[in-house]
Amino acid sequence: MAVNSKQEALTREQVKKSKEKVKGQERKKVRVRLIPIWLRLLIIIALLALSTILGAAVGYGILGNGEPMDVFEKTTWMHMLDLVNHN
Repeated sequence: MAVNSKQEALTREQVKKSKEKVKGQERKKVRVRLIPIWLRLLIIIALLALSTILGAAVGYGILGNGEPMDVFEKTTWMHMLDLVNHN
């Protein structure tokens, strides 16, 4: 019986291989993506922008003891650039 099961296993493997080959070419598995790559990139860019904005608001508002909405004003950024450039 042991020899018989080995022969069956070999023949099953041969059947699988023969099913995989179509006219001399091996079949390729087609992977269907639920979210396309271009959409993934857009999602990553949007999340990066959102995290930057939220990080600036939290850093300026909570850690810096300022008003979180002040981070979106131009005068705040001009003041920060003046401090960095020592003008």
